[in-house]
Amino acid sequence: MTDDKMDIAVTGIGVFTSIGCTKETFWDSLVNGISGVKKIQAFNPEGHKSQIASEVIPFNHEDYLSRKQIRKMARFSQLAVSASIEAVRDAGLDLENENPGRIGCVIGSAAGDYNNIEDQFVRFQKKGPGSVNPFSVPKIIPNMPPCNTAMVLGLHGPNMGTAAACATGSFAIGTALDILRQGRADVMLAGGTESTIIPMVIDGYASMNALSTRNEAPTEASRPFDAERDGFVIGEGAGVLVLETMVHVDHRGAEPVALLKGFGMTCDAYNIALPEPEGKWAAAAISAALDNAKLNPGDIGYINAHGTSTKANDRVETLAIKQAFGNHAKKIPVSSTKSLIGHTLGAAGAIEAAATVLTLKNGIIPPTINYHTKDPECDLDYVPNEARSVIVNAAISNNFGFGGQNGVLVFSRA
Repeated sequence: MTDDKMDIAVTGIGVFTSIGCTKETFWDSLVNGISGVKKIQAFNPEGHKSQIASEVIPFNHEDYLSRKQIRKMARFSQLAVSASIEAVRDAGLDLENENPGRIGCVIGSAAGDYNNIEDQFVRFQKKGPGSVNPFSVPKIIPNMPPCNTAMVLGLHGPNMGTAAACATGSFAIGTALDILRQGRADVMLAGGTESTIIPMVIDGYASMNALSTRNEAPTEASRPFDAERDGFVIGEGAGVLVLETMVHVDHRGAEPVALLKGFGMTCDAYNIALPEPEGKWAAAAISAALDNAKLNPGDIGYINAHGTSTKANDRVETLAIKQAFGNHAKKIPVSSTKSLIGHTLGAAGAIEAAATVLTLKNGIIPPTINYHTKDPECDLDYVPNEARSVIVNAAISNNFGFGGQNGVLVFSRA
């Protein structure tokens, strides 16, 4: 164990994704390059420019929640609570023997419950006043995932939601890190959740030309850093980490999966959707995270990239990595797990943090699948198509969101 009070242990992982709803199945699919992208099942996508998505099917919420709880929660909350329960189980955390006032929850969502908004708006238009479901407003509110998690698990410590577009999950984990370092809690559940695969959202992103239109080859559609990439694939899911102070870990005799060493965040202040083209502020977030972790660029042996599979984002992220790491950049394996599960928006930072932690624990780097044609502007080692066995001592996870919100997490081996 370390006596560094700034280090925070990751002791549990809960993930719900298109490629697995347990830590084990998720990891097995990642290292074997199994894509979860298929034709959309949530609705009939005929007529849409993009007709593919990465959906959590099946999602057996009845295994985690009562019928009464399910009625009161939107899908994004159900995913978050279920992932939290899995994370607590994975951590071996006995909540009945813990002080509930010292356990908190930070879970973010970039969008909230668009599904319910769309359904209730249509219902109101058809039937008029008095027809809206009384649970509609509580379902919609973006902070409901951490609140519902706290109610189900009986957690009375710090509780909040975060919203930072595609960096939401990493901001939630970074916020929980600060809460633990400040001594405001002993344990925090932290992560992100999202479920927005509905016609309005799909059409909105498609109208921005942000989505891949490889409808006839869904598993080949998400291709980060590849020269022929044509947009991201929308996904849904949730990821939650159990974070604990080292004092608490030692007290209960737990074994960390990895250590959360630091977090950095900046803002491009450039454009509502496009990244700052030189990658200056994304690079600054990486450097800030390393400073916060008290590590040097040469200490990093793996980067879990934001890697969206859009032309601008992949190019700018490559620039940012080269600025932050200098000559070391081309020596660092970089991979994008979005090639397998698409872009889960507010959940991305948390799910990718889980992948990064498992990389450190297992000594295997997941591949970037569908990488076939080199892009001269994306010239790093993207671990193409096959997993790689490498002992990694420290790694970062990048997430960059709409509005220019940049978040970078730093993890190390336990």
